[in-house]
Amino acid sequence: MDQLERAEKRLELYYKAEEAILTGQEYTLGTKRLRRADLEDVQAMILKLEAQVKSLKSGGKNRALRGVPLDI
Repeated sequence: MDQLERAEKRLELYYKAEEAILTGQEYTLGTKRLRRADLEDVQAMILKLEAQVKSLKSGGKNRALRGVPLDI
């Protein structure tokens, strides 16, 4: 599995996690109360992974370069 495939798979999992959080942040399982991850953290990772996938699909060509002009 290459880097792009891994990033896409992780992104899909984060989309599912976001959906689960949006449909119910807390739930009870028997006598235990469970709380899902924080929505803000999941959404931040989604943005990061979307950018990574976009960069990998474009061959990493979306990089900004900075140059310092030299007066010779």
